Amino acid sequence: MGVGGRDNEVVAKVQPDADGDARSLIDRAFAILGTFQGGRVRQSLSDISRRADLPIATTHRIVQRLTGWGALEREPDGRYRIGLRLWEVASLAPRSVGLQRLARPFLQDLYETTGYASHLAVREGLELVSIERFQSPRRRVRRPLVGNRYPLHATAIGLVLLAYAPEDVRDEVISHGLEPITPRTYTDPATLLRVLAEIRASGYAVSDRQVDDIHVGFAAPVRTADGTVVAAVSLALDESGVDTKNLIHLVRLTATSISRALASAGHGLAD
Repeated sequence: MGVGGRDNEVVAKVQPDADGDARSLIDRAFAILGTFQGGRVRQSLSDISRRADLPIATTHRIVQRLTGWGALEREPDGRYRIGLRLWEVASLAPRSVGLQRLARPFLQDLYETTGYASHLAVREGLELVSIERFQSPRRRVRRPLVGNRYPLHATAIGLVLLAYAPEDVRDEVISHGLEPITPRTYTDPATLLRVLAEIRASGYAVSDRQVDDIHVGFAAPVRTADGTVVAAVSLALDESGVDTKNLIHLVRLTATSISRALASAGHGLAD
């Protein structure tokens, strides 16, 4: 059934709880959907209830509505997963899906050329959201996970997105505290701001074992036709003795190629 009939049915039928606040039901539904982030693909009802911090009866009622609409699907063993209907709606988001489609062949070429994990991400608020990744299944570390959120101040790709973010975003990230993920993570605001200025001047970022004791990352910005940075591309190494200058060049070339593809597709011309 098309959008507009069945799509509105859930909103119309869900009734306010005892507190009479219909908006709280929407918040609770969002909280339930949010429990599927962080690599949690399948969950039991009790898992959802605990992670959403909701009573089991409330969770059951809202989960049934979400399942009826297609936002969730119930598996034979009773666990739930994100439904195809929700994926169909999400696929209409041009900032992630359109970008992912255009960038995918360039990102795959970067991975196949170098043999190292390649990654594409966008900024959402004070975090980065991973929207595509190519990585060998034999690699030891299996992150980032596509669809997950990560801090901006540690990884090379996050530093690029933060460097080109509005000044108030940078200030807010700093005011929230710079968590030390490893001893090499930037935790001093003055140091971080200096590094971000250097990234804007050079056009690329390097993160040397700031998220773990293994990886060194290189990243460069992806721009629309009007020059706006909308994403970043990165390459992550887990070994030493590599020609880093050549890898930086390849990352920047990949980012430029994606930017040209965006421009050819008209992104940023009428936004």
